[in-house]
Amino acid sequence: MKNQHMNDSCLFCRIVAGELPAHRVYEDDHILAFLDLHPVRAGHVLVIPKSHHVWFEDLPEDLATRITGCAQRLAKRMKALYAVERIAMFYTGIHVHHAHAHVVPMHHVHDVTSQAYLLEGPEEYTMPPPLSDTEMEEIARKLSAE
Repeated sequence: MKNQHMNDSCLFCRIVAGELPAHRVYEDDHILAFLDLHPVRAGHVLVIPKSHHVWFEDLPEDLATRITGCAQRLAKRMKALYAVERIAMFYTGIHVHHAHAHVVPMHHVHDVTSQAYLLEGPEEYTMPPPLSDTEMEEIARKLSAE
């Protein structure tokens, strides 16, 4: 039976439907976790909702919580399997317009770092310049406004 919340042209919806292969590591009625085809590190997993939501902020809160819980369980396994201290979890949605969380075992501090932090090279860490208190107060005011 086809999910009414699927998008036929979406790569991830096609994986959910079984039309495209994936190395699945977890699945329930609401979410699917599978290995990223182009991993940052071995073990890089994508956790997606089975229903089609373009942006993570559009996810119903209970579904976002389910994705995070799955990511936490995977992170514990990854720490043991890869002997790493840190696991990254983030949403990007750059290449596939279907909300998806990346769960990545971090072997190096820059495994998931933006180029903005690499001005001094890949082995260094460049602290971004701080904003003024006035700018910070204005941003905080705007973000907390309802």
